[in-house]
Amino acid sequence: MAGRSGASPVGGADLRTVVLVRHGATPLTEARASCGGGVPGPSLTTRGRTQAARAADAVFRVGKDLWPELPRAGALVASPTARTLETAAAVGRRIGQHARPDGRFTECDFGAWEGLTPEQITARWPGERAAWSAGAGPAPGGESYADVGERAWAGLGDVVAADDPTVTTVVVTHLVVVRALVGRAFGAPASSWRRLHVPPASLTVLRFGRGDDGEPALADLTATGFPTDV
Repeated sequence: MAGRSGASPVGGADLRTVVLVRHGATPLTEARASCGGGVPGPSLTTRGRTQAARAADAVFRVGKDLWPELPRAGALVASPTARTLETAAAVGRRIGQHARPDGRFTECDFGAWEGLTPEQITARWPGERAAWSAGAGPAPGGESYADVGERAWAGLGDVVAADDPTVTTVVVTHLVVVRALVGRAFGAPASSWRRLHVPPASLTVLRFGRGDDGEPALADLTATGFPTDV
């Protein structure tokens, strides 16, 4: 699956390219349970490690036979959780980079929902998960979609500001973070962010210029779900 935004509103010479990589599968991913940024684990499953390796191969191909118009990957940032650092290590081995941890790219803090499935959350907090998913507020003791968008966008702004336009920066992160960053890039309301499908170990390419206010201005988006599942 691939989708690309419309004509770029900023020039191409100084575009900064960021590839968002969702981590590979963990036991909680496969159970569809909430796994937030407030806890260090879990690690990738065997399946997740295979997905990470395939994502790393895809990143290595950026600027070559995959999106040859883009600069090659030359910088690596990761959320400081076990699953993202393990995925980033696979990417780093392929592109010859060490990951720089950045806590602003950690997953949503799910608070009291940590480790629970959607069915368990709905049974104990009727209607609250649906409201959270629609961007209406935070998880109990945790964060909202908008909260995640605020901190992750600040992290992305620093990445874009520091980016060398001759290289692509890879950010290994999480489901809610990718949704939030794409939503913020488009200026879409938080209530719509959940609609973006982000499979484990998929790649989402964002290209930015600088707006008149100095904020990153989206020039192009390519959201791609690679056949990384096994």
